[in-house]
Amino acid sequence: MKWSEICIHTTNEAIEPISNILHEAGASGVVIEDPTELDKERESLFGEVYELDPNDYPEEGVYVKAYLAVNSFLGETVEEIKQAINNLLIYDIDLGRNHITLSEVNEEEWATAWKKYYKPVKISKKITIIPTWEEYEPVSSDEIIIELDPGMAFGTGTHPTTVLSVQALEKAIHEEDVVIDVGSGSGVLSIASALLGAKEVYAYDLDDIAVKSTKINAKLNKLENKIYSKQNNLLDNVDMQADVIVSNILAEIIVRFVEDAHRILKPGGLFVTSGIIKQKKNVVKESLEKVGFEILEITQMEDWIAIMAKKK
Repeated sequence: MKWSEICIHTTNEAIEPISNILHEAGASGVVIEDPTELDKERESLFGEVYELDPNDYPEEGVYVKAYLAVNSFLGETVEEIKQAINNLLIYDIDLGRNHITLSEVNEEEWATAWKKYYKPVKISKKITIIPTWEEYEPVSSDEIIIELDPGMAFGTGTHPTTVLSVQALEKAIHEEDVVIDVGSGSGVLSIASALLGAKEVYAYDLDDIAVKSTKINAKLNKLENKIYSKQNNLLDNVDMQADVIVSNILAEIIVRFVEDAHRILKPGGLFVTSGIIKQKKNVVKESLEKVGFEILEITQMEDWIAIMAKKK
């Protein structure tokens, strides 16, 4: 089968929504080529991840690449992708150059090439994420391992927004907590919550493929009896009480359900939000404070922000 690689030259801010657009258009995988990866210092234990070719990366911005089957509908699909990306401007998302190119690739090449970028990586004090095809031995007795199959375009769990979320969850979650994950994607935050001691995790996503992805990854980590994945729009019609709510999605989406989050959380409950580009930090912070949250912590990694807030 022939495949076409679509490459969008865009910004860090646009990675998540564009990745979602590509997935909805039928992409079987997404690769992010961010030049900041070339300069990052990492532990030598995971040296393989440094084997990156600078020629693959833009001088500024990022490349978001995906793979689409070459068929009679390819032209229409590409036009729909372009239109959907342009529509992101309505939400004040910076698209950068927004330059889109197409090239043909062989099936064997695209199906395996992206895996060379994805190696075991420690993303917090306790948690290490490993791809299912990699062998890995824990380096400490208290290390928590998350196995992840990112093959459905929901990412590898190593994006700064995910890292910030997991680091916040390490501080937020206590034994026997009930956790809600809003916009679960691949389920990495649900899995982290369960492994950190949560009694029950309810993972909600509007996309039924995300629901299936969360279920697959929960089973990989033997957590199918703790994580309940369901298709749902944010916190609509959710009437249970939770100790912690976590959400790693766009700032524009977070502000839509802060009232519901406040309603659902128990007194003293924590709301962990990420996916916030730094320019939108105050928008989310003010929205949280307006409904009665107390801001406990604001953390930053590269251009991304995470906020931990408490229901008074």
